Amino acid sequence: MMCSRWNATAVAGLAMVFVSAVPSQARQANPGASTMSPAVQQVIDQLAEMRAEFDAIRRQYDDRLLALEQRLRQLGAGPAVIEDPAAQQPPLPPAEPPAPTPDQIAAPMPAGGGRVFNPDTSVIGNFLGTAGKNPFSDQPALQLTEAEVAFQAVVDPYAKADFFLAAGPDGLEVEEGFVTFTALPGDLLVKAGKMRAQFGKVNTLHTHAMPTADRPLVSENLVGGEEGLSDSGVSVSHLIANPLLFLEATGELYAGSSSVFQGASRSRLTYVGRLRGYHDLSEDKNLDLGVSYAFGPTDSLAGDGVNRNKTLVGIDATFRYRPLRRAIYSRFNLRSELIWSRQDLPADQRTTAFGFYGLGEWQFAQRWYLGGRVDRSGRPLDGTAVDQGGSVFVTFWPTEFSQIRSQYRRTQYSEGEAANELLFQLNFSIGAHGAHVF
Repeated sequence: MMCSRWNATAVAGLAMVFVSAVPSQARQANPGASTMSPAVQQVIDQLAEMRAEFDAIRRQYDDRLLALEQRLRQLGAGPAVIEDPAAQQPPLPPAEPPAPTPDQIAAPMPAGGGRVFNPDTSVIGNFLGTAGKNPFSDQPALQLTEAEVAFQAVVDPYAKADFFLAAGPDGLEVEEGFVTFTALPGDLLVKAGKMRAQFGKVNTLHTHAMPTADRPLVSENLVGGEEGLSDSGVSVSHLIANPLLFLEATGELYAGSSSVFQGASRSRLTYVGRLRGYHDLSEDKNLDLGVSYAFGPTDSLAGDGVNRNKTLVGIDATFRYRPLRRAIYSRFNLRSELIWSRQDLPADQRTTAFGFYGLGEWQFAQRWYLGGRVDRSGRPLDGTAVDQGGSVFVTFWPTEFSQIRSQYRRTQYSEGEAANELLFQLNFSIGAHGAHVF
């Protein structure tokens, strides 16, 4: 109402100014005329009537506003406050962004979520302490056994790269460095570079990913231990997934320069094959089975230039139980590997060896794990010489990026000597480290 009152007052004032200005302008236009023409007089009369009407309207609004203010005072609401009508209008909707141009639509997204030139980088340290007596080991009491530096990134929408550099007491080496092509015809997954061969379970694991502070005897004796079956080559995998079973078939070709297979020429290559099956038994239990095969040269065994070969066959099984309602507090894993080895020896001799391990791990609290392992393995050059032992271990995760493990290990060697050792392990990491093979 207040706004209408002032509008009416302003219009009336403008009309009065115009009425008073018309006679003056008429006299200036014709100073000699003593009387006005009928047309001018008619306009003046009409303006006077409009002025009178505006004055009446203004008085009516004044009377209404005065009555309203008196009424509000009587009700105790105070003087009326009339807001600006412009402020009562709803705000205008935000403007829509301009439509993308065809060039913007066709442009691909940057690889790696915007990290075009910066891969994910991480550093993981493995500190190991050893106490006790072992007549066949000269491992120091305290040692930083390995510092692993990882560089991982998506190269483009069709490939990714992983590089792992390991620094230890013997120097710096490329533990793994390979590129993975993920969008090839036939749903094939191809890797090229230096890799840990897809043989069994333990051989594929880096040191910090092991559930124990050491590796099983069968891995140490028959599959190269820490260095393992790792070589430069090409890997081709094909995945078959259906609601009942997940199958993965892998074929690999390596140069024949690992600690397990060593060839004296370019034609002496190593062949690895693996078939893995994975099945969910229920919503919280699953079973993972695998069969592995490796064949390659052992030409450096005698150094006489004779071509000799070695064959490895492995069977592995893993059972996992993890209740969904207590997934961060409880889980239970059982794992076992059986490995059979056959190796050519000088003088047309041949030897076979067999070994296995069984491991159980139980998470009994949010950050605590308890487990045990049994070992038994023949030696690659003498299958009748059998080492056996057992371990118990407990692991505590103080943070997401570190773990502390204590392990008691007893080993009975084929020579009749026994070793009792207490191992202390500390793993710590910085940076974003990608997941390893499941």
